[in-house]
Amino acid sequence: MPSLCRDCLAVTESDISRCAVCRSPRVLSHPELFDLSIAHMDCDAFYASVEKRDNPSLANKPVIIGGGRRGVVSTACYIARIRGVRSAMPMFQALKLCPDAVVIRPRMQAYVEASRKIRVMMEELTPAIEPLSLDEAFLDLNGTQRLHGAPPAVMLARLIKRMKDELGLTGSIGLSHNKFLAKVASDLDKPRGFSVIGKAETSDFLRDRPVRLIWGIGPAAQVSLDRAGIRTFADLLRWDRTDLSARFGAMGERLWHLARGQDRRRVSAHEPMKSISNETTFSEDTGDPDLLDGHLWRMAEKVADRAKAKRLAGRVVTLKLKRADHSSLSRRVALRDATQLADTIYRTARGLFDQVGNQGPYRLLGCGLSDLCPESQAGKSGDLLDPDATRRSQAERATDAIRQRFGTDAILKGRSLR
Repeated sequence: MPSLCRDCLAVTESDISRCAVCRSPRVLSHPELFDLSIAHMDCDAFYASVEKRDNPSLANKPVIIGGGRRGVVSTACYIARIRGVRSAMPMFQALKLCPDAVVIRPRMQAYVEASRKIRVMMEELTPAIEPLSLDEAFLDLNGTQRLHGAPPAVMLARLIKRMKDELGLTGSIGLSHNKFLAKVASDLDKPRGFSVIGKAETSDFLRDRPVRLIWGIGPAAQVSLDRAGIRTFADLLRWDRTDLSARFGAMGERLWHLARGQDRRRVSAHEPMKSISNETTFSEDTGDPDLLDGHLWRMAEKVADRAKAKRLAGRVVTLKLKRADHSSLSRRVALRDATQLADTIYRTARGLFDQVGNQGPYRLLGCGLSDLCPESQAGKSGDLLDPDATRRSQAERATDAIRQRFGTDAILKGRSLR
């Protein structure tokens, strides 16, 4: 039985409870440990861990990352999670569960910097990396053993050890023979976990587990599955493939394969971004048109800045609103030409807002750009119905150049000060 010490990285061929070299109990043993190469790495409470690393006084305190009382939880440390706090939970509910929590507004630049350092470490293992967010990614280490002189499991344990030693951050690894099972495995033993699901055990492992393990099964899908009497993978296995497809469409086909632990998706290092968006939850509900207009401009700027940084443009602009009673409004419009300009995004979103009319007050406002394409496909010509469009475009490009040289606050539009 191959075994690996996750502390000193010693390898043995016997099933042991403690490492013979360093006496650590953190020994991983599995029959297929050195035969598997598809992994999912997930940082442990990433945003909160960065905050605790940068401020050691927070080490033993419950920490919640998120907006004000009217916002939602971005993430929470494991101390807060023990009290029941979860990501996407309304902040007022989280603070009822954990009133002594330290609430910190997100510092995205700090998280991006830490993520980039982790990415560099992963790239030393394999070029086949598919990031899912700042704090998690799939890795395909097939064929890397000859390069590194060690099997993928050892290199993954080394990655986690380097993250802890060099960056002060921890992560959990799931190792298997496909992406679906690797992601399932990474959630089995968090934090600081390393779990393996081999080919031989796949059927037995899945049979009695709930179908909510499947990534992408949200509340609505769960209700549909419950109505069909499908709660576990064993329930799924009783369905004929054609019946699943007839009942659930494309999702039914996917469920049939996943029920058998089958996932042919490759780890894609070039998975395209599908949309860019920005939104804010107000501390107090507001219907003030000037205030909302100012927020909408700033969001359009942020969306445009991200599009320009990624060298992308988009053909669809989306407006999102949430009223005081939590009901939502969403409007979208396709543009004649793709754009990455804040002016165009703002004017389009503002037009959508005017169509909605005065249905506030609102607790949330959001703006987005989708149907993305390379910036080379963005419209170059002016709008015949808007003779000032070309002038505004030139002014925005000049503004971008000034901000790039002197900082983002070097030049501001008056409406952004509202």
